[in-house]
Amino acid sequence: MTQTIPAPFPALRLRRTRATGWSRALHRENILTPADMIWPLFVTEGAGVEEPIPSLPGVSRWSVDGIVARAKEAVAQGIPVLALFPNTQPERRSEDGAEALNPDNLMCRAIRAIKDACGDDIGVLTDVALDPYTSHGQDGLIDDAGYVLNDATVEVLVGQSLNQAAAGADIIAPSDMMDGRIGTIRQALEAESHHNVQIMSYAAKYASAFYGPFRDAVGSRGLLKGNKKTYQMDPANAEEALREVAVDLAEGADSVMVKPGLPYLDIAIRVKQQFGVPVFAYQVSGEYAMIEAAVAAGAADRDTMVLETLLAFKRAGCSGVLTYHALHAARLLNA
Repeated sequence: MTQTIPAPFPALRLRRTRATGWSRALHRENILTPADMIWPLFVTEGAGVEEPIPSLPGVSRWSVDGIVARAKEAVAQGIPVLALFPNTQPERRSEDGAEALNPDNLMCRAIRAIKDACGDDIGVLTDVALDPYTSHGQDGLIDDAGYVLNDATVEVLVGQSLNQAAAGADIIAPSDMMDGRIGTIRQALEAESHHNVQIMSYAAKYASAFYGPFRDAVGSRGLLKGNKKTYQMDPANAEEALREVAVDLAEGADSVMVKPGLPYLDIAIRVKQQFGVPVFAYQVSGEYAMIEAAVAAGAADRDTMVLETLLAFKRAGCSGVLTYHALHAARLLNA
């Protein structure tokens, strides 16, 4: 990018364009709208159920009918996509995560219900990984030593993806970080004529300390045996993230995701600059909980902090952001 040589002071006063509200609006480089947000929602069994999640104050698990109501709220506020995550009942969890392949599982019922109620007025993004379905909390199948098996897991992920696509999912989002899964899933979707189903790859997903409240929400807290460091990325690495993104794009991903969000803005901007593709970030549960804790302590104003952090993702080159504050932010922006 060509850099102009600025005039010396006082010919140039950078504060001139900040002096009034209209001028600040005119010169604003990035704009945040409800269309920039994806709203993650947690689905649970039952009817008429709302289960508040203590570690995510203000966030609940909803039964399918409640998820449909949230979808209608999202449409009304201009939020274009919902991201669904199931709270699978303990008796339906197993070593092999077989419930992920059940065409009438919680995720598939929620997808169909949203599509029946809202059609193409809203998109549905579905998580592809086995941790909501396994009794051991890992994202894939494990051997006797507890190591997550790559190729065997990919086979199951393909079945999970096809199951969700058949139910009406618009975007398949593999969050498992297995090698080769994007290409294999893309080939399977094409073979089953799901030509327009997008893949948003969790291409740079780090083994982060910020995921704790999410594990409460999907019921895997306390189940996890070991850790996820053999497949999720080392937080120290940036060049490796670019390699991961390059591979997933070559295999057929339509867009890529960086996770977590704010602690990894440097990764988001490097991905955008190097590849020029749609980049999304996940403002994860720990980030949300930190904001809410600051608000509860009287240390911050929720409205301004939420909008400022979301705008940071746009400034870093993100096309959009998954955030639990999506509905709140959309209401602020629409006011």
